[in-house]
Amino acid sequence: MDFGVVLQTNPPASRTVELARQAETHGFDYVWTFDSHLLWQEPFVIYSAILAATRKVIVGPMVTNPATRDWTVLASLFATLNEMYGNRTVCGIGRGDSAVRTLNGRPSNLSTLRDSIHVIRELGNDRAVEHNGRTVRFPWAKGSELEVWVAAYGPLALKLTGEVGDAFILQLADPDIASWMIKAVRDSAEASGRNPDDVKFCVAAPAYVGAGDSPAERAHMREQCRWFGGMVGNHVADIVSRYGTDSAIPKALTDYIKNREGYDYNEHGRAGNSHTTFVPDEIVERFCLLGSPREHVEKLKVLQDLGVTQFAAYLQHDNKEETMRLYGERIIPAMAEAVVATA
Repeated sequence: MDFGVVLQTNPPASRTVELARQAETHGFDYVWTFDSHLLWQEPFVIYSAILAATRKVIVGPMVTNPATRDWTVLASLFATLNEMYGNRTVCGIGRGDSAVRTLNGRPSNLSTLRDSIHVIRELGNDRAVEHNGRTVRFPWAKGSELEVWVAAYGPLALKLTGEVGDAFILQLADPDIASWMIKAVRDSAEASGRNPDDVKFCVAAPAYVGAGDSPAERAHMREQCRWFGGMVGNHVADIVSRYGTDSAIPKALTDYIKNREGYDYNEHGRAGNSHTTFVPDEIVERFCLLGSPREHVEKLKVLQDLGVTQFAAYLQHDNKEETMRLYGERIIPAMAEAVVATA
């Protein structure tokens, strides 16, 4: 299993770069960031600094979207970074949430998402593509390589991911929900003639490492990560409005938003925000990884057995450095040992 961190590009940018450098030092393979240009600093500018300050980590957005970003410009950004730093980028993409909603826009439809994935992937991999009635190609992007990873929740988005995605990004760490969604993506890949084993599976969720042996400490961990249930709830609300509450979607994903009253994007992804009181403790525990290194390893092993190939840890809490350190010293090595023992 690979490991990543997910950062917000809050100022100063030097802080984001330093966290990315620490992540590589502690053995993480990927550095992801939010991509919402009104709420945070421009990530692609910061990616260049991260890549210059590191040697191996792969960087990319979790996730960008085809509505606020021109597809050819996106591909050019990735291809340029690849030329400068050697094929160390990845494109995470979805329909759009905070980046479009803060502009009073709507997420892209799935047809647009599908088309954008094709254009970005072809250009980012040094191939020609038809776009807007013209064949286009970057004449300078020799040898650029780019994977496109798709974030999805709803049935049709999961189907699209299996058909065209290099990987599936699932932004929650509940094993029951993950099992259902991974199966949906794998079934779609197989039905479209692809080898399901060629699709990677990334689970992204807040990770907070601490002793967790007192009720007060456990409660603090939950409060620091409760924002995540609110963020996921935005996507779930869209799914419920489209499919209702009696669809095949797991009840664990849809039931908890019944008391959701709204969402303030000015507090998007921030610990202690004021609009996530509807998220119960049970959901925080199910969606996130909290507690001792042993607890993290136990849950990661379950996810790995489901087919998860990367865990990306959101670090929007007050314990960033310590969580990364303990992952590097305890959790990542324990997962590597488990793989060797299984082999």
